[in-house]
Amino acid sequence: MNSKQNYRWKEMTMGTCYYPEHWKEELWAEDLDRMKEAGISVVRIAEFAWNKIEPEEGKFQFDFFDKFLNLCEEKKMKVIFGTPTATPPAWLTEKYPEVLNATKDGVLYRHGARRHYNYNSPVYRKLSARVVEKEAKHYGKHPAIAGWQIDNELNCETCEFYSEADSAAFRTFLKEKYKTLDRLNEAWGTVFWNQTYTDWKEIYVPRTVLNRGINPHQHLDYYRFLSDSTLKFCGMQAEIIRKYKKPEDYITTNGIFWNVDNHRMEKECLDVYTYDSYPSFAFGLDRDLKTADDLNDRKWTMHLNEVRSVCPHFGIMEQQSGANGWTTRMEGPAPRPGQLTLWAMQSVAQGADFVSFFRWRTCTIGTEIYWHGILDYDNRDNRKLAEVKDFYNKLKKIDAVCGADNVAAFALIKDYDNEWDTQVDMWHRRVSEKSEQEIFMASELYHTPYDIVYLQEGSRVCDLVQYPVIFYPHPTIMDERRAALLKKYVEQGGTLVIGCRSGYKDMNGRCVMLPQPGLLQEITGSDVKDFTFESPAEEQVWASCEGTRIEMPLFNDILEPLNGAETVAVYENSYYAGKAAVTKKELGEGKAFHFGSTFSRENLSWLFGYLGIKEPFKELIGAPDTLEVVLRAKEGKNYLFVLNFQAKDTAFTLHKKMKLLYTGNIVQGEQSLPAFGTAVYEVL
Repeated sequence: MNSKQNYRWKEMTMGTCYYPEHWKEELWAEDLDRMKEAGISVVRIAEFAWNKIEPEEGKFQFDFFDKFLNLCEEKKMKVIFGTPTATPPAWLTEKYPEVLNATKDGVLYRHGARRHYNYNSPVYRKLSARVVEKEAKHYGKHPAIAGWQIDNELNCETCEFYSEADSAAFRTFLKEKYKTLDRLNEAWGTVFWNQTYTDWKEIYVPRTVLNRGINPHQHLDYYRFLSDSTLKFCGMQAEIIRKYKKPEDYITTNGIFWNVDNHRMEKECLDVYTYDSYPSFAFGLDRDLKTADDLNDRKWTMHLNEVRSVCPHFGIMEQQSGANGWTTRMEGPAPRPGQLTLWAMQSVAQGADFVSFFRWRTCTIGTEIYWHGILDYDNRDNRKLAEVKDFYNKLKKIDAVCGADNVAAFALIKDYDNEWDTQVDMWHRRVSEKSEQEIFMASELYHTPYDIVYLQEGSRVCDLVQYPVIFYPHPTIMDERRAALLKKYVEQGGTLVIGCRSGYKDMNGRCVMLPQPGLLQEITGSDVKDFTFESPAEEQVWASCEGTRIEMPLFNDILEPLNGAETVAVYENSYYAGKAAVTKKELGEGKAFHFGSTFSRENLSWLFGYLGIKEPFKELIGAPDTLEVVLRAKEGKNYLFVLNFQAKDTAFTLHKKMKLLYTGNIVQGEQSLPAFGTAVYEVL
């Protein structure tokens, strides 16, 4: 199955991140009372507090968090308790420098920031396991605790590891995978440039080489290894916590970052996934907003789609509440009035049933003194707190939406092998980044929402057939198992769309000596006779279909239909004018399209229409492309979210009677949202 979820919230729930170690004890009770008054019922604590539990090696104390947890129980506040492994204490890194991560040149990172450790240090794994065991055993049955967070933002700050321990673990990983050096040398193509290995000790994690002339097959396995290391570190902690936690309490971690198979992490380690959502990054002062065309803060919907593929009904552990920035980087403006609610409701619209704001009060010490929370340094009530209260009132008015599923017009297919290959293959990266960004843009502008579905070891055709159309933009890496799954999907009535640069590599990233699109050719009936990047010295390439001009940007496969396939569109210009640009083949009850280029919002406008999936909610609402429109469904009822990301009033039309859940009013016809406004309707 594509995703697994062992825990769901039963009602819409609001929380905040709180660090009692940052504040005088006399503030705690007042803070909790003010939180409860605002609608906050959950606090997340302790993920950076190793010293509070183990101030010296082997000496453990629990009184600090005992005191705070007991107060939370008294105040009827629930707690998510974090394991402290993201920030090892100074006594640990000083005594055991081998726990530190290193640069690619082998220079150790030093104590003083966070995430400076490596997952594969035997010492760090031992000490991490011990502190997690101690805190889980002591706090596991505490009635105030509702959940456990493992570490913090695994692979944030850095997603690559180059310590001596990583090289040792990499060799073990490779031995388990390949068994012999002969098999490894064959998989990695080490005969090229005389890279053949004759002893396992000759193999290291990637190191600095001249002109970045890396071995792409080695690097692909390296990224797989990084994911495996992260999962083992997470799994070790989850296994310990499960021994001591209450049955009803959940295990989670927060954020989605590079070089991690998040789907495996969810299945093997977690009960539910949580994400950290900061849409204001789109307005960072290091970014030229006048030239940006990625929808700015609205783009966070793309990230939330990714989270929903891992966990359909997820939580937000850190939701934007104030301006973001460190003393060393990241400058940005404060959320404008209404944006705090807008961004939180954006999360809810995409599947979040729990929203926790970061943080309760802006810290007065440390690197993140400009990472602003709900309250400012002065601790006074402010407009952000008022907006949090207003958001809570809205959130409880839409309790019926909790657990509702998102309604999608199509699915975007992805897999981790191809994701990691984009990090070692610039050709792959350019087309993949272009298409993924543009598919999202088209989805938003044409109100045609999608789900993301990852092909995994256990994927089945039932994961795909619920979608009438699936896009698999550039599956450069392909194997027989995935090809067979896609064939079954098409034969059972589905429509598959692939783009250029598909099917020409095996699972080791080696190019196959087959006509492109390789193993997919049987499904698509297309033969790539020639291919090219578009030359910036020449005019934009276009195709045409029944009088409609279609943009074919960046890269072009020059196609020939085979085995009953037909030409849908032909190139208009360049040296391949008149050749097939888009082909279609009927197979069983379905059909497969080979779109010989990257995808763009312009060509997707045509393609969505051609496939009959454009604007699936048009009978419900007529809305300009500046509004985000989302539908969640549950028990036969539909809930329509309308979000205004513009700094001005925006009009739209409801074509059917609906109940505005915020007020209970029945409405229809012309409606309007204020600047950064939101609305949630039950369709009657």
